[in-house]
Amino acid sequence: MEPIFGLNHLNGEEATILELQDAMNKGELTSRELVMYYMYRIATYDQNGPMINAMMEMNPDVIFIAEALDQERKTAGARSLLHGIPVVLKGNIETNDKMRTHAGALALENHVSAKDAFLVQKLRQAGAVILGKTNLTEWANGISSSMWSGYSSIGGQTLNPYGDHFPGGSSTGSAAAVAANFTSVAVGTETSASILSPSVQNSIVGIKPTVGLISRTGVIPWTYSQDTAGPMARTVTDAAILLDALTGKDERDPATWRNNESPNYTDFLDSDGLKAATVGVFRNAKPKQYRDSDEYDEVLFNDAVTKIKESGAHVVEDIEIPSFHRKWEFNKMNIEFKHAVDNYLQGLPSHVPVHTLNELVEWNEHNAEKALKYGQNCLENRLLFENPLKDPKYILQSITDLYYSQTMGIDYALNKYGLDAILFPSYVGADICARAGYPSIAVPAGFQENGRAFGITFAGGAFSEPTLIRIAFAFEQKTKHRKIPKF
Repeated sequence: MEPIFGLNHLNGEEATILELQDAMNKGELTSRELVMYYMYRIATYDQNGPMINAMMEMNPDVIFIAEALDQERKTAGARSLLHGIPVVLKGNIETNDKMRTHAGALALENHVSAKDAFLVQKLRQAGAVILGKTNLTEWANGISSSMWSGYSSIGGQTLNPYGDHFPGGSSTGSAAAVAANFTSVAVGTETSASILSPSVQNSIVGIKPTVGLISRTGVIPWTYSQDTAGPMARTVTDAAILLDALTGKDERDPATWRNNESPNYTDFLDSDGLKAATVGVFRNAKPKQYRDSDEYDEVLFNDAVTKIKESGAHVVEDIEIPSFHRKWEFNKMNIEFKHAVDNYLQGLPSHVPVHTLNELVEWNEHNAEKALKYGQNCLENRLLFENPLKDPKYILQSITDLYYSQTMGIDYALNKYGLDAILFPSYVGADICARAGYPSIAVPAGFQENGRAFGITFAGGAFSEPTLIRIAFAFEQKTKHRKIPKF
């Protein structure tokens, strides 16, 4: 029988942040007990039993941190709704503590960051407990085109808590940790679909924000134009609470300079949020835009559309997005990867054995037995770019991507049909939204007969997170599709 560490009066596995805060404020629960509860589940189900393998590393100081926050609650009160709440971070987010930041790559195995990522500073200021770091597709899926999602050379393979199903990637460990109740909430990162995909596959809520809403400083980079961190949670409410803590203007990240004073995203948790909302339904995805042939479930998607209508929304069926099926090029992303990774590696301390992308490829070749289970064709291809930010293909694609993803993409549909949001099945809209730098939110939408989770995604224009949260929360409250995985 599971120890419950003070959660006996709550549904411990699915307790929300608001429920946990209420229990801690009443003295019925402590952050220390909550941390121990999650540690027990990690030891029992992540590293034993079903071996989900979501966690890369535990914070060895986590109990001390929780105890200090419990004491602070008694003497000064809670700092925020995240005070004493355990959070896990994707393994490409830097922390200035005893944990390592290596994105799953063996060459960076001993890298301990000299500073916190900006978003980690924000979490610590809010009183969150950094519980540990999660596994991911190595280098955020930047190594090999054949690498299985959720695999890294250091962390191994993360599994889907709901069974033998695709686990999603690259924020696989963050999603699985939330779904399996190894943490309250998690932070993932996305360049294209890396938050939305595992959120859909693991029946959780994932918010991929507008690029620049959350600082990129201290996150191992993939691209300059599309990278963002984002919250992953079991409920829209918990995701909104986490988003509140993560946002802010960072003088070191120009993408954040557009940020004015961010709203309190929890103010938009309206159960009637679909009333009078106009939602456009995109049904024109082609089979190749799903990773698996059975990923799309028409019955579940149609049920989601019905529930949206029943909630009072005006639904526009079969909307057109002119650029959706254009043949997107990847020069911009590959060039930015080459330049960004070189910049990052050059700043690492001398004990790290690689300081350029060329050195990384060579190191992997010399340690191929451990480091190259799936090869490194993606890394090798990016070595071809010289003076990457001078490349005319990069310059042209930087502007054409924005034109086709924004002007002839998301903005076109929003304006033509007068939409508050676009509804996509699964995460098929992830790439066009990522290229536009626009936000999306994934929400559970049921389970297929074989137990595989299905989800939907609401997308909108720049900084439309309040509208998307309002709509997603109303859908969640209407349907309550999430189920606890059974081990």
